[in-house]
Amino acid sequence: MVTAQAPGKLFIAGEYAVVETGYPAIIVALDQFVTVTVTETTDVGSIVSEQYQENALMWQRNGDEMVFDNRDNPFHYILSAIRYTEQYAHELGRSLAVYDLKVDSELDSTSGRKYGLGSSAAITVATVRALDALYHLQMTNDEVYKLAAIAHLAVQGNGSLGDIAASVYGGWIAYRSFDKAWLAEMQRTHSLKALLAMHWPQLSVELLKAPEDLALLIGWTGLPASTSRLVDKIAVFKANQQPAYREFLAASRQVLEDLITGFRQGSIATIQTGIRANRRLLEDLSHRSGVAIETPALQQLCEIAESFGAAAKSSGAGGGDCGIALIDRRQHLDPLLAQWATASIEPLRFKVHEIKLTTAFAEA
Repeated sequence: MVTAQAPGKLFIAGEYAVVETGYPAIIVALDQFVTVTVTETTDVGSIVSEQYQENALMWQRNGDEMVFDNRDNPFHYILSAIRYTEQYAHELGRSLAVYDLKVDSELDSTSGRKYGLGSSAAITVATVRALDALYHLQMTNDEVYKLAAIAHLAVQGNGSLGDIAASVYGGWIAYRSFDKAWLAEMQRTHSLKALLAMHWPQLSVELLKAPEDLALLIGWTGLPASTSRLVDKIAVFKANQQPAYREFLAASRQVLEDLITGFRQGSIATIQTGIRANRRLLEDLSHRSGVAIETPALQQLCEIAESFGAAAKSSGAGGGDCGIALIDRRQHLDPLLAQWATASIEPLRFKVHEIKLTTAFAEA
């Protein structure tokens, strides 16, 4: 029996722009985990998850046909992770086993509602790590990232894969996405073993150190959101209003570069300035695209936090789920959290999950 864990994540800044090759975002890993346990068996294997037995499938109608969106079904991520990890194991000459695979997740509420902590990415990474241990593949973190990114992208079809990076490397990271068109082309002619050994254009993961007195506060609105669908809607805006979209990308890059500098310098004030600037950018993107990024609940979350001197914004694709506030921990935090609770915003008392790494790869 082997067991592997992967943490959930929250986007701090750089949402939407990060799906484009080389555009930066800041992401943090949290101390809430997906645990995958693999037990070898004979003849018949199973994949079991108590949390997702009644997971809802998103669907739309195309004429009289029901069209399902499998990107919100976590079992598809597990199966994709199994497929690609076993393909890699086969390329390395390993004999494939039959096994029971059990998933246990802390990334949802006790009622089964999603917090928006990147459960599909954490499930993918934990599954890859568990099979890495089962087949004695001895993969590096960089190889785990690349394999999990390939498996996740095969299901989701879009996104930055930054949540995969957070689940692999932990802590605070500055992330820039690789060229997905390049990867698709390479997959046609190269083995997984070759792909994992390649330089991936524009991919960069920088481990950041947060200022000692910086507190990350997380509030959950109780409203779930579908990241894939929101990203799809922004893609329509990109196609129809390219000049405006390019303006957003350029502004986001500058804001994020300044934010990353704030982390490197240990300046809470610079970080807070960047968070507020990123929120304004997302508000403008929402107005131009017609995509509801900051819901009324998220707006209230931000306004309450700002009244206490915190810098606040939505986290991730928005449309629900979580908002974040960054504040000097030497201030009194309990009144802010109490006011959130009064407004039906649930404070999530999660901590940053650090993994003992000194470096991550940075590919230009």
